[in-house]
Amino acid sequence: MKFSRLPRRLAANTQSPIRRAMLVAGLALMTASASALAKYPSQPVTLVVGFPPGGSNDIVARIIAPKFSDILGVPVVVENKAGANATIGTEYTVRAKPDGYTITLGSASPLAISPHTYKDLPYNPLTDLRAITTVAQTPELLAINPNVKAQSLTDLVKLSKTRDVTVASAGAGGLPHLAIELLKLESGGRIVHVPYKGAAPATTDAVGGHVDGIIVDVPALYAQVTAGKLRPLAVTHDKRSSVLPDVPTSVEQGLPNLLAFNWFAVMAPAKTPDDVVNTLYQALVKAANDPEVVKQLGKLGIEPYTQNSPAAAADFMKSETERWGKVAKAADVKAN
Repeated sequence: MKFSRLPRRLAANTQSPIRRAMLVAGLALMTASASALAKYPSQPVTLVVGFPPGGSNDIVARIIAPKFSDILGVPVVVENKAGANATIGTEYTVRAKPDGYTITLGSASPLAISPHTYKDLPYNPLTDLRAITTVAQTPELLAINPNVKAQSLTDLVKLSKTRDVTVASAGAGGLPHLAIELLKLESGGRIVHVPYKGAAPATTDAVGGHVDGIIVDVPALYAQVTAGKLRPLAVTHDKRSSVLPDVPTSVEQGLPNLLAFNWFAVMAPAKTPDDVVNTLYQALVKAANDPEVVKQLGKLGIEPYTQNSPAAAADFMKSETERWGKVAKAADVKAN
C-alpha cells in the first residue's frame, strides 16, 4: 500500500517558524495546566523550628511530624533554623514562597511576645504569617530550691513581701521572663528576675541554691522536681498538669490572672491560599489528637491543643499578642 505524500505547500507550512512556535506554546500551556491541577501536597513539606534540637518546640515538632506526614501523604521534614529567640527561623518562613511547602512551628515567645520586646523585629506575626492552628500546650512551672522556706505559692508571695525573691528564667524577653514579671505585678512582691542563657543553666543554679526559684516550661523541670531537687509550687494555668497532678495551679492559690502557658502553633506565609491552609489544618488537628502522639506528648507534660478553625487560630494569636503586650509594657521588658 502506498501513502500519498502531503502537498508540498502543506508540508512546508508544518516546518515554518510560526508553526513550530505555535506547537511549542501549546505544549507549554498543557504543561502549565497540568502543574496547576496537581493536587496539594505533591512534594515534601518543610516544618521550620526556630530553636535548637532538644527544646520544647523541637520536641513537639518531631513527635507530631511523622503522623502529620502520614496524613498528608508526603514527607514532613523538620528543619532547625535557630537564633535570636526564633526570629531567624520565623523570618525565613515569612519570606518563603506561600505555597504550603514551607511552614513553621512557633510558640508564645517568638509569635506573641517578641513583637513587644524586640525593637526592630523584621516582620509582624499577625500580618506576615497566616495562622493554621495551635497543636499543643504546656504550662509554666514555678519551682524553688528546697531550702527556701515556702511550701506554696501563697507562702512565697508572703516571703517576697519581706525580702527579695530571685527567680530564674531561660532568658530575657521570653515567656518565662514575662511569667515572672506577671507574678511580680499580680503579687506586689519583691520578685527579682534573673535571666540565663537557656533553661539548663537556669535550672542548675536553682538546684544549687544560687537563685531562690525558677519559672520555665514543665518538661524542662520535670526530672528535677520528681527527683526532689526542686520543690514545685504552682503551674501557671487554670488546670493542673497531667504529669504533676498534685501541684496546684496559680488560680487555685489566689492569683487568677497569673496565667502563662506555652502554646505551639503552626504558621504559614501570609499569602498561602485557603485550600492549602485548610488541608494543613485538617492534617494537623488529626495528627495532634492521634492517640500515639497524645501519649508521647503526655509523658513530657505536653497536651494537645487545637483550634476550631484557622480563623479561630488567628483570633487566638491576636488575643495572646495583646495580652502579653500589656505585660511587656507594664514591666518595660526588652529582649537581649
